[in-house]
Amino acid sequence: MQKNRPALVIVLASLTALAVAMGIGRFAFTPMLPLMQADAGLSLARGSTLAFANYTGYLVGALVAARATFRPEGLLRGGLILVVAATALMAAPLDYPVWLILRFGAGIASAWVLVATASISMARLAELERSALAGMSFAGVGAGIFVAGLLCAAVAACGGSSREGWGVLAAAAALGSAFVWPRLRAGTTAVAETRPAVMTASTRSGHGGLIVCYGLAGFGYSLPATFLPAQARALVADPAVFSWVWPVFGLAALISTLAGSLLEGHVPRRRLWAGAQWVMAAGVLLPQWRQGLGALLAAALCVGGTFMLLTMLGMQEARAVAGRQAQNLMARMTAAFAFGQLCGPLLVGAAAAAAMSPALIAWLAGLGLMAGTLALLRQPGAPT
Repeated sequence: MQKNRPALVIVLASLTALAVAMGIGRFAFTPMLPLMQADAGLSLARGSTLAFANYTGYLVGALVAARATFRPEGLLRGGLILVVAATALMAAPLDYPVWLILRFGAGIASAWVLVATASISMARLAELERSALAGMSFAGVGAGIFVAGLLCAAVAACGGSSREGWGVLAAAAALGSAFVWPRLRAGTTAVAETRPAVMTASTRSGHGGLIVCYGLAGFGYSLPATFLPAQARALVADPAVFSWVWPVFGLAALISTLAGSLLEGHVPRRRLWAGAQWVMAAGVLLPQWRQGLGALLAAALCVGGTFMLLTMLGMQEARAVAGRQAQNLMARMTAAFAFGQLCGPLLVGAAAAAAMSPALIAWLAGLGLMAGTLALLRQPGAPT
C-alpha cells in the first residue's frame, strides 16, 4: 500500500484539479443558466454569448499553452487561481459586460489546467510505472460536473439566488485548489516535455486526423453541454426535476472515464474513441427525434457518458504518438476542441436570430461527429 501511495496522491490531486477547472470553471454556467434566467433576467441569446465568451477563452488558453514554454506547474497554479477568482466575482453585483470578461477568463484557466494536469499526471505516473491509473484522473471532470450540478440544484431547491449559487461554487473551487496546490508537482519528464515548443511541419501533418476528429467532438458536444438544463426547464418548471439533468450528465462522465480506464488495453484506443463518438452523435440527435424529459435525460447519458471519455482517449493518444512533444500536441488538440465548441453556441445564436430551427445545427453536429471518426481511423498506425 505504501508503494502505491504516491501514485494515488497524484491521481486524486489530478482528479480534483480537473473537477475545479472543468466542473466549475468550464461547465458550472450550464446548471447556473436556469437560475440566472429566473432572477437575473438573462435571455437565451445573452446566455449563448456568455457561453461563447467562455469557449473563446478556452481556445485562447489552449493556443497559449501550445505556443508557450511555460512549466506545467505554472500553468496549473495560474489556472486554478483564475478559476477561483472568476467564479467568486460572478457572485458580485456586476453587470453583463463584466460577466463576459469573467467567463472568458474562466475559459482560459480551464484550458491551462486541463493541459497542465494531463501533462503532469501522465508523466509522473509513467515515472512511477503506474500509467494504467492515468485515465482515472479524467474522472475528475465528471465528478466536478456532478458536484457542481448538485450544489446548483440545492441552491435552487432552497430558493437561493444565482449570486448565492456562484458564491457556493467559488467556495468549492477554493477548497479544491487548496488541496491540489501542494500535491501536484511536475517531475523531470513533464518538465522536459515543455522544451520542444514548436512541432515540425511533418509532425503536425501526421497528427492532422487526430486534431480534426477531436475538434469535431468539441462542436458536437457543445450543444447539449450548453443547453440541456435550459431545455429541461422549458419542459418542467419545477427545479427539483429539471436541475437533475446536469448531475446525470456529470455522473455519466464520471462512470465512463472509469470504465474506459478498465477497457484500455483490451480494446484498441482509436476504435474505442470512434465508438464513443458515435454514441455522442446519438445523444446529440436524440432530442431532435423525440421530445420530452426522458429524451433529454437519455441525451445527457449519451453525451455525458462520452465527452470526457473522448478527452481521456485523446490526451492518451497524444502522449502515445507524440512522445516528448506530447504537451504541445495536447494543447493543439485542445485548441481544435475549443474552436469546435465555440461554433456550437455561435451557430445556435445565429439560427435564433434568423428565425431558423436549432435542430438544423444539431443535425450538422451529429453528422460531423460521425464523419470525424473517418479522419481518426484513417490516421497512420490506426487502430492503436
